[in-house]
Amino acid sequence: MDIRIDSLRFCWAHSGFKLCVPSLHIASGASVAVVGPSGSGKTTFLKLLAGIEEPTEGSIQLDDIILTKQSEYQRRALRQRSVGYVFQDFKLIEYLSVEDNIMTPWRLSECQNHVKSTIHQRVAEMTDALGLTMLLDRSVQQLSQGERQRTAIARALLLKPGLVLADEPTGNLDPDNKRVVRDLMLNEISRQQSTLIMVTHDRNLVDGFDRVIDFADFQTKGVPLPKAL
Repeated sequence: MDIRIDSLRFCWAHSGFKLCVPSLHIASGASVAVVGPSGSGKTTFLKLLAGIEEPTEGSIQLDDIILTKQSEYQRRALRQRSVGYVFQDFKLIEYLSVEDNIMTPWRLSECQNHVKSTIHQRVAEMTDALGLTMLLDRSVQQLSQGERQRTAIARALLLKPGLVLADEPTGNLDPDNKRVVRDLMLNEISRQQSTLIMVTHDRNLVDGFDRVIDFADFQTKGVPLPKAL
């Protein structure tokens, strides 16, 4: 998915937080690591790209869709259809099993390109790669933080979305598994020609990405982000 941002501004009401992105182009199929200190706007940036938050002004274009001109319903439909999101707090459905959580995007999607048999095969592929196969029937309430995180990643990648947004997807994993998950995500988005934007505090993980965007001092000093990737 191709991303174009122009004159984007966002601020939280009743706080001093401001985010300004003068111009940014991320080409379809690129992998981008976003780094920077807490509070610099990284999570907000992902939520703006997903259409969860709306900018104060400016435009966000995903392929030929101008996101900032879409209604809330249209933005939600676009997320279900074309965006995989790994939330920092996972947002798993507590009363469902691991398998049912992973399959949630398929059940919510209006897309007819994924029949049940292929979806179950896809679930098997993702859970095998992430070490979740033996946990499919388990309630997510019984999972460790690392297992919950890997479940959230499998869910985000299930439908091979054109855009994958990942907010600290390796934050609760040990060093070895951090790289396993990072490599899995990079390989998956390369194989399906998706765009990946991953927020991380671990600068040891940024090798292998096409580009690194550093949000350090960006919020306060207004340093322009790179125009193209």
